[in-house]
Amino acid sequence: MTGAAGGGWRGWREASEEALYGPLGFYRRPEGPAGHFRTSVHASSLFAEAVARLLCRVDETVGHPSELAFVDMAAGRGELVTGVLKALPPDVATRARGCAVERADRPRDLDHRIEWLQEPPEGVTGLLFANEWLDNVPLDIAQVDPDGVRRLVLVGRDGTERLGDPVEGADAEWLDRWWPLPAGEPSEGLRAEIGRPRDAAWTSAVASVGRGLAVAVDYAHTAGARPPFGTLTGFREGRETAPVPDGSCDITAHVALDACALPGARLLTQRDALRALGVSGGRPPLSLATTDPAAYVRALARAGESAELTAAGGLGDFGWLLQPVGFPDVQLP
Repeated sequence: MTGAAGGGWRGWREASEEALYGPLGFYRRPEGPAGHFRTSVHASSLFAEAVARLLCRVDETVGHPSELAFVDMAAGRGELVTGVLKALPPDVATRARGCAVERADRPRDLDHRIEWLQEPPEGVTGLLFANEWLDNVPLDIAQVDPDGVRRLVLVGRDGTERLGDPVEGADAEWLDRWWPLPAGEPSEGLRAEIGRPRDAAWTSAVASVGRGLAVAVDYAHTAGARPPFGTLTGFREGRETAPVPDGSCDITAHVALDACALPGARLLTQRDALRALGVSGGRPPLSLATTDPAAYVRALARAGESAELTAAGGLGDFGWLLQPVGFPDVQLP
């Protein structure tokens, strides 16, 4: 592999950190994430409404505190926290504290009642919700060389790669436990994404919750079904592209949510979680088209949005990691 133009070689974790969050990084762009890709938040207001219902369930579980926090991790431009606060019933809304956690600057038109923070607030009671955050926590990549040695993948600013030193220490231990090489198969060229920084980021986020629930929603895989060549990729203007760490595109990789999970956590699909929270893709009865055509059209549109949020092979396959804090669990409605 040849040298990279315009700079030295770095691991993917360091390169992605600068490319995504540096002064000229992708997430500093004025258009925000919505200008490049479509998350569940952008797909339908039904998502925020479902999260609001989950917040209400947390409220019941923790005994209706005087202040109920909703912490939106990696808030983008505040779309989710805005939608959740709007969807809350009045008795909950009057006690709700909306917090958006994001490295980018605060949007000028954001509701002044929403706090804009660099880090999650400490000791809150309520719901911390991280939608497509962990996939953008930078990590290093390991690749097996011709001798069967796992080596760090180095990358240049133009996206060219080469192999570096062997993976050792805590990173090697993480791979041994969470992403071991398949037994009895040729291993040269196999890749793994070293998820240790994501485990630490999630543990830190959960620790900020005094009492309540922390939820991570993301592209995910679990032990026994790790992709043999990894999932590192880029996105720009709605299209998947080669990951190039120059600030021109998003750089993302699926999350080993089972490695992130702390004791007491549950893993389920978005499809199951949203259906439990009242999001169903069922079509409205045809009789409604006769009695109230406008209501039928609205219901049909909501059914289509529900179907997108819960679709197999799409958003419905996302993983939900539910981590209760200070009590055994929160039962979904």
